[in-house]
Amino acid sequence: MSLYELFLNNTGRPIHKSGHYFFAYERHFGKYVGQPVTFLEIGAGNGGSSQMWKRWLGPLARIVTIDINEVCRQYEDEQVAVRIGDQSNPQFLQTIIDEFGVPDAVLDDGSHHMQHVSESFQFLYDRIASNGVYMIEDMHTAYWPEYGGGRGDPRSIIERFKGLIDDLNADHVRDGTVTPSKFTRQTVAMTAYDSILVFEKAPLINKHMRMIGNEDLRVNY
Repeated sequence: MSLYELFLNNTGRPIHKSGHYFFAYERHFGKYVGQPVTFLEIGAGNGGSSQMWKRWLGPLARIVTIDINEVCRQYEDEQVAVRIGDQSNPQFLQTIIDEFGVPDAVLDDGSHHMQHVSESFQFLYDRIASNGVYMIEDMHTAYWPEYGGGRGDPRSIIERFKGLIDDLNADHVRDGTVTPSKFTRQTVAMTAYDSILVFEKAPLINKHMRMIGNEDLRVNY
């Protein structure tokens, strides 16, 4: 059953998702289905989403959900761990990594405030798996002043995303205006959807080596 079908047929705890999000979910998280993945979910909501991820990803998946609301502890079960803390607190996030190991995938469905989103990304992105996926949803709030956003506002994660496109391609900039960074070396793709931002990592060899024709020959470029 597809993730979208699980969502549509849900009769358990409420799940609040926009319908078009499922295209992005299945496209970027589909590789983890049936695998021993550590899936970090920021924001527990009403507990329905962690159950959806558990059913879709399968019995080998470990779902780790963080939320600032103590009531969310009740959503924990044999496959879903819930920890209470501030998503923008590096010390708290480090305790999650210390306890559960490096996340393979992160879905930020937390406060949606620019400061919190940016600080979570700043800390976690470098620390997820080398082929990991980092997704931030509900980023229509990046255009809302009450969430610390606004079109062109430098605090907005969408404005940061725009700048990171240059970092992604820094190896190809010849005028010296952009210097390759750790982000350049570890990031292979950035994808923007309506209200969703996705960052995908890949081991260095996959980004800087390529096959030629059908020959087993790899060449630097």
